Amino acid sequence: MRYLFYTFLIAIFVSSCQTEAKLTADEIINRTIAVSGGEKYLNVEIEFNFRDKHYRSIRENGEFQYEREFQDSLGMIRDVLNNESFQRFVNNEIATIPDSMAVKYTSSVNSVHYFALLPYGLNDGAVHKSDLGEVTIKTKKYHKIKVWFSEDGGGEDFEDVFIYWIDTDTFKVDYIAYSYIEDDGIGIRFREAYNERMIQGIRFMDYNNYKSEDIEMKLLDLAKAFEKGNLSLLSKIELEDIQVK
Repeated sequence: MRYLFYTFLIAIFVSSCQTEAKLTADEIINRTIAVSGGEKYLNVEIEFNFRDKHYRSIRENGEFQYEREFQDSLGMIRDVLNNESFQRFVNNEIATIPDSMAVKYTSSVNSVHYFALLPYGLNDGAVHKSDLGEVTIKTKKYHKIKVWFSEDGGGEDFEDVFIYWIDTDTFKVDYIAYSYIEDDGIGIRFREAYNERMIQGIRFMDYNNYKSEDIEMKLLDLAKAFEKGNLSLLSKIELEDIQVK
């Protein structure tokens, strides 16, 4: 009888482990979004400062508006990106800018908001995800998730590829790597999250931003290089004066 009892317990444990192992990339990302803010992302206004610029994000029932404000030699610049278009205002007047510059400004505004609001956005229609299995970084276990984008709806930087390392216990993103297109080839970066804070139920992080001096380094190998101390600190990504409404 005791043997049957222990057999039953072992069967339950094995079944539990198998169920957890069967989590899909979508399910992992869903949990990640849930613990980082979940439905609070859907209707929210967020403001923060990053370096010398002020940013504002408004999301309401599927509509969004991303803004950036800063002072330059022309006066006060305000960039506005929403579901419909991009516009630049100079001293509160709409400015006429070449299409090539509009694309550049759009990418710049979107990039800052994208990282600030992660992992929100990883379930957008143009996003594709793949589970690369579990790995260990500094004795902690992580789900390793690859993210890439469709050309249709993926934006100007649709060719970028991301890797997210998500804690298997907390389902929080601790590390991010990504590749992007440069004029002379493909660039890669590795980011280490720190300074976690929950503001009005939404998780915000700062990042140590690393690069590799090895021109042959592959995106999937960046975490190993980080553990070995083979990456160079390029910059810090720090959000200041965050306000959530």
